[in-house]
Amino acid sequence: MNRHNAPPVVYPLGRSPFLGGLMLVFWLAGLVSVLLWWNVMRQPDWRMLLAGSSVLIAGLAARITWKNLPGGQLAWDGDVWRWESPGYQTGVGEHALSVIADFQQRLLLRLENQAGASLWLWVEQNAMPERWLDLRRAVYSPHKSHASLSPHDFVPGEPSGSPSPAVALSKAMQSQHVPQAKP
Repeated sequence: MNRHNAPPVVYPLGRSPFLGGLMLVFWLAGLVSVLLWWNVMRQPDWRMLLAGSSVLIAGLAARITWKNLPGGQLAWDGDVWRWESPGYQTGVGEHALSVIADFQQRLLLRLENQAGASLWLWVEQNAMPERWLDLRRAVYSPHKSHASLSPHDFVPGEPSGSPSPAVALSKAMQSQHVPQAKP
């Protein structure tokens, strides 16, 4: 098993055109459904008014969501995930990252801080194609924090502090005087 973490990567995030288009398609499907229903019934009643107002509220919510999508950078330093943005006050930078959906060129991720607050991030390959595979490696590679590794998990030369000294694991490995057999 690989004992090394994925290499560091910083990936920019912003408003996703694909996500905006997807929200627009779903909103238009709801609007068309209500209009077709109204065309068939020809008599608006409370259910049609409720459906129409729900579609309008959903469109407004999608627009507000689109305008307030977080922009910043998702950073993997080789040990922990961090969210870096102008509107986010940095405290403890360690976050847990979960892949919710993988569409090969797009990822839906959930970044959760230690207090349990979640940030949903839509990541696209076209934001920085040259770093896309690095990000995918970091997202999917199993990693260990340096605190959870025992000293013998480190390879000499790693930046983990001072390497631990070699020790004998059994008495058979210790150097002892072995008597020579007589001929």
